[in-house]
Amino acid sequence: MKIVFKYLKTFAVGVGLAIALLFVQALCDLNLPNYMSSIVDTGIQQNGIEHSSPNAISRDGMQFVKTFVNEKETEKINNSYELVSSDDYKDKYPQAKGDIYILKSSIDEVQREELDNIFGIATWTFINTTRELQAKETSNNELSSSIEEIDVAKLYESLPMFKMIPEDIISDAHKKASSMDNLLLRQSGMIFTKAFYQELGVDLNSTQSDYIFKVGLIMLAIALTSGVATVLVNLLSSRIATGVAKNMRNDLFEKIESFSNVEFDKVSSASLITRCTNDVMQIQNLLVMGIRIVLYSPIMAIGGIILALRTDASMSWIIVLAVVVTLGVIMILMAIAMPKFKIIQKLVDKVNLISREELSGMMVVRAFSTEKYEEERFDKANIELAKTNLFVNRVMVFMQPFMMFVMNGLTVLVVWVGAQQIADSNMQIGSMMAFIQYAMIVLMSFVMLSIMFIMIPRAAVSAQRIKEVMDTEIVITDPENPREFEASKKGLVEFEHVHFRYDDAIEDAVDNVNFKAKPNEVTAIIGSTGSGKTTLANLLMRFFDVTSGVIKVEGVDIREVKQEALHSRIGYIPQKGMLLSGSIESNIKYGNKEASEEDIKQAANIAQATEFIEGKEGKYQSEISQGGKNVSGGQKQRLSIARALAIKPDILLFDDSFSALDFKTDSALRQSIKDNVKGVTMIVVAQRISTIMNADNILVMDKGKIVGQGKHKELLKTCQEYYEIASTQLSKEELSYE
Repeated sequence: MKIVFKYLKTFAVGVGLAIALLFVQALCDLNLPNYMSSIVDTGIQQNGIEHSSPNAISRDGMQFVKTFVNEKETEKINNSYELVSSDDYKDKYPQAKGDIYILKSSIDEVQREELDNIFGIATWTFINTTRELQAKETSNNELSSSIEEIDVAKLYESLPMFKMIPEDIISDAHKKASSMDNLLLRQSGMIFTKAFYQELGVDLNSTQSDYIFKVGLIMLAIALTSGVATVLVNLLSSRIATGVAKNMRNDLFEKIESFSNVEFDKVSSASLITRCTNDVMQIQNLLVMGIRIVLYSPIMAIGGIILALRTDASMSWIIVLAVVVTLGVIMILMAIAMPKFKIIQKLVDKVNLISREELSGMMVVRAFSTEKYEEERFDKANIELAKTNLFVNRVMVFMQPFMMFVMNGLTVLVVWVGAQQIADSNMQIGSMMAFIQYAMIVLMSFVMLSIMFIMIPRAAVSAQRIKEVMDTEIVITDPENPREFEASKKGLVEFEHVHFRYDDAIEDAVDNVNFKAKPNEVTAIIGSTGSGKTTLANLLMRFFDVTSGVIKVEGVDIREVKQEALHSRIGYIPQKGMLLSGSIESNIKYGNKEASEEDIKQAANIAQATEFIEGKEGKYQSEISQGGKNVSGGQKQRLSIARALAIKPDILLFDDSFSALDFKTDSALRQSIKDNVKGVTMIVVAQRISTIMNADNILVMDKGKIVGQGKHKELLKTCQEYYEIASTQLSKEELSYE
């Protein structure tokens, strides 16, 4: 996967921004359950009252509270409240009379939390004292142990009685209260606070509505921020993934363009197409999902665990159990599915190969009526790919119902355990709801990470396949210090003791070849099939490098010049005329973008293509389909020749390029080249004697060796192999060398 990180460096800023946005999104998503809990616990259950220590309390209320706290706590209360006239607070506390105690504005959160505990302790000290008195029957029956039924007016009336209670009873009640859970203390203290507020005329319904509305607005803002962050992260991840895929495809294409025939023999064209498309797409999909999930899930998992523990650490074992079970099943699924990913990519290669072969050879398939056989061959590869994909998908499909089972089971377990906690006053309903959400967040984070671990192996296979292409050592490269061609030897081609052997071959395909091709001369190469004619053409174009010996063009070893400089001097016409989609003009100008209209027409005229071009409705702007499928073989070959002529080369290399032409066109074309193209070295590889019989020098190839060299009549006398070829094509009169 190193190659992926290499391409990601270009988008480092975008990745950094995406990570920052993911943190924003995660913080927003993690905070929403807390606010939801606050709405339930504080907004609904506590009428919007956030603290068990009131913001304002009457003198009687303060006196009552101080009755049930110790000296240290009394001092803390005294330092936290100030006595003011109620007339200044009529808008907030309309039923307040005389002086009231107001919480000081200097109190911070820590001090407020201490006050909340003190008021909670006071509440439970009162409850414990009351229960103790009831148990000893020293209290009248009007006092109830139920805190929900407390009437502050009656409490104030009973205040003198509470002051007469022995100090040890209140002290014991206070100790019991101090040892209680802070949550329970604050919940209980909230009941007194409600009563104190009602005494002052506070509208608790309005307080509740205001609190829910305030928290709701905060939640809406958080959700909106999270939504914006999500959209931006998706946009960034898509742009980064698309950019990486684009750059990767560009580099792959450039690398493949530098391949020689040696590299193409190692990696098939079908596989290269798959690697440029399907494999790059796998990496693009990984990056789109990875930036959003691989980075986001750990943040959510860690944050969810921390906040769940803060909510209630005693139920953390439920999350651990759910995560362990989920990861266990996912690991099993991955172990089953992962080996199939490599197989899938190879099967995609196979399907592409068969498809390419069938589309390219459609005429042959129809000619031999083998459509059924080809259908079966394709169907076999296609079914094998489909079965493998189905197997993987079936394994992965099991994950969804399993996750639904785990999540629902998790919810039931949390509610069951949480209900016990709520019954024991160790947890609030909203906190339980928040814990459920945090547990789901943690679980889903691990699931998302697991999904990524499923995608990563497949993308890793694709990355490795791409890396294989990128790391392929190019056999034929340009020299570090290229030489210039010698102007005095323009067009001269020299083969000096050239040997060439294909990889893994037992013997040479070209064995000790020596000859010169000079300007203003036609050098022809003829021989039986497999004699090495095309290999010589490939060696001259440096599609392969010689095993030993030297090939010189214009006085310089072709390995010592740039390939671009070499190819610019050779007009190459291959055996199979290959045209590209576009117009006739664009195909002729393909090797020379600066060619003028006059140059194009002249090249077409020499190549005997003018007649059929002018006969088309669009003339030179007529469309050529992919591969030149909408023109005949002869027309395709003539356009290929015109394309080579348009670059105005020093050397013209015809690799059996006249075979698709009829004898009349062949003769007219060769005569036109002779009359109009001056100072050019012509090398003609041919099968037909009539094409090369007037050449200045004919090389006869047999099993990679030159077995004869000279002119037509001379070779008829001296070269048995040439005579045998000629005897199959010429009449007895034409075979006469007199």
